[in-house]
This record gives sequence, C-alpha cells and structure tokens, in this order.
Amino acid sequence: MVIDLRALNTVRVDPDGSAEVGAGARLIEVYAGLAAAGRLLPGGSCPTVGIGGLTLGGGIGVLARRYGLTCDRLTAAEVVTADSCVLTADAEHEPDLHWGLRGGGGGNFGVVTRFTFDTPPAPGLTVFVLPFPAGSVPQVLGAWQQWVADAPPELWASCQISGGNPPTCKVVGCWVGEPDGANRQIDRLVRAAGTRPTGRTVAAKDYLGAMKFMAGCANDTVAQCHPTWEGGRLTRTGFVATSRMLGPGPVDPARLTELMTGRTGVDLLLDSLGGAVAEPAPDATAFPHRDSLASAQVYAGATPATEDRVRATVDEIRDGLARLGAPGAYVNYIDATLPDWGRAYYGANLPRLQRTARRYDPDGVFAFPQSVTAA
Repeated sequence: MVIDLRALNTVRVDPDGSAEVGAGARLIEVYAGLAAAGRLLPGGSCPTVGIGGLTLGGGIGVLARRYGLTCDRLTAAEVVTADSCVLTADAEHEPDLHWGLRGGGGGNFGVVTRFTFDTPPAPGLTVFVLPFPAGSVPQVLGAWQQWVADAPPELWASCQISGGNPPTCKVVGCWVGEPDGANRQIDRLVRAAGTRPTGRTVAAKDYLGAMKFMAGCANDTVAQCHPTWEGGRLTRTGFVATSRMLGPGPVDPARLTELMTGRTGVDLLLDSLGGAVAEPAPDATAFPHRDSLASAQVYAGATPATEDRVRATVDEIRDGLARLGAPGAYVNYIDATLPDWGRAYYGANLPRLQRTARRYDPDGVFAFPQSVTAA
C-alpha cells in the first residue's frame, strides 16, 4: 500500500517560530516557507526529499552540528494509527510515540500527517567548496576527521570521495556566520592536510540561498528545484545507495582510500556530526548514533541493466566500512541486504522501539520487511 501525502504540503510559521508542516511537503518547500518568515530548520540537502521521511529517520543535514537533527526540533506530530485514531504525540501526550517518531524510521507506528517544529531564527551563512588534487585523499581525510572533531558547532563539512585510480576528494561545507570565520576554519584544514586545494569557493548566502546551493540549484527559482513532471528542472535518476556511521573515533584514512581505489562511478560522502547532534543521550530519542563522528553515504549511479553489478560494489564498500569500525547505519538509507540491520539502525534503542510498535500497531498493519516489529 502506498499513501500519497503530497497534497498535505502546507508550511505555516507562527510568530514564536513554531512551524506546522504538512507531511507531504518537500524540503525545498519547507526551506522556502521558513525563509520567508526568517526561520530555519536543520535538514538535508536534496530538495525533493520529503519532510516526513527525513524527520522520522533522524534528519542528518548541513546545519546539524549547530542546530541538531531535524527530529531534535520536532515538538509534536499528528499521527493516524491503524485503528483510525488521530493522535497528537508530544512530550506530554503519547510520549513513547513522540520518542519513537524522532529517529525510529518511517512507517513503523502509523501515518504522520502533520509535524510541528521549533525553528530558530535564520542567520547569515557561508558555503564553501574545496577540491583537492588527485592522490591526496589519505592526507585530506586524515586531517578532515580531526578537523571536524575539534571544530566549533558553527562548522559543518562533508568530505566527498570519488572512487578511481587514484580516488579524488573535495570538501563541501557550511559555516554559520561570515566568510572571514569560514576562511579561518578552512585555513586550519589546509595546514593540517599539508596539501593545497586546486580551487577555493567561499560565498556568503542567506538561509534559502545556502540550501539551494547545497541542493545544486543555486541559480534556480524555488519552482525550478522540483521534478520535471511538476514543472521543475530536476530529472529522475537511478542510483544505488547505502550508509554507515563512523566513529566515535576516526577510521584509517589509508585503508578507506584503498577501499575506494578502482571504484570508478562510486561516491562516498562523509557528513560531519558532533556538536548539537552529540548533546542528547543516545536513548533520549530513537536516533542512537549520537557519538558518531560522521555519517557515510555510498552512492553509485545505476540502470536496470547495471543494478546488480553496482549493488554488489556498493555492498562491498558498505561491508568494508564496517570492518574499518563503522558498524552502524542510517535508517533513511534503508538497505534490504544490510547485515544485522536492526542493531545497525537502532542500536540499544531497538527493544523500546519494538514495544512502542506493538502498542500502537498490535496487529502489524504497518509491518514491512525492515519494520522494527520484524527485527
């Protein structure tokens, strides 16, 4: 069964910054609506991702180190359960359900139709891109891991490694503040890496401008940051993806580089965590990866003819990351072949999630192969 929530896409911001968002809204719509009110919500970079799936799985994004995960900003949710009851889940009403909706994955308890978020004021931001020369991945990755671990929470950065012979990398980031502050942080990374980037883009942006820059549609209107069949310019693409969670300690940069050597067409995105993400305890919400240094997202383009081969390659990298000390995984990259997926996604929070699912869906109406009740 597929339930289409796209019509539930209203974004309304109250004077106190509380935002009600329909569960069918896409991120670009959420960001545009909040920006018009001078507010922000930490979230992902893909403009067509739905707010519902992002929030329910945790919500890793480009402002997470300063403002937390998307689910950390969730104060209430309207949920329709399998017996047709409409519940409001917040800290005082249905607190177990509210806990589970913050990182417990989509579809496990009911259908969420509306979210209420606490949104902070939107400050000026600075975005940056640093491409590094081929062959420098071990130096850059080694320096990057220590750099983000020691960085102030205003800094978020992604080390993006492209497979090849040799692999290449770039660092993409966002700084909460002016370019001078961003440049000081960048200089610290370059000194630690011992290799100079081949280019350096640093640009001040407002909140919506920064989100569009990260989405790859910086020069487009909000309407253009939609799929082509909705009047935008974003085309449908086929890919295979999976994830791991790094840390709390660093991974061996030489071994990770070896893992990506020869993997042409595969990208590994390491998105920094820490800061505000690490402040709650691992069991404060259903999202357990509070002490992770970064999330690791493995992407590879695929067509129906190449899917099996590409999937095998992606799985090899996924399993190689686990051998390097990254056994966890992000449920928003749900992976049908992930070993021990229940613990990988949810860690020690899995038993409580199972009890919550049995309470709100005792007959398993919403069960699916990787629902918490199936773990």
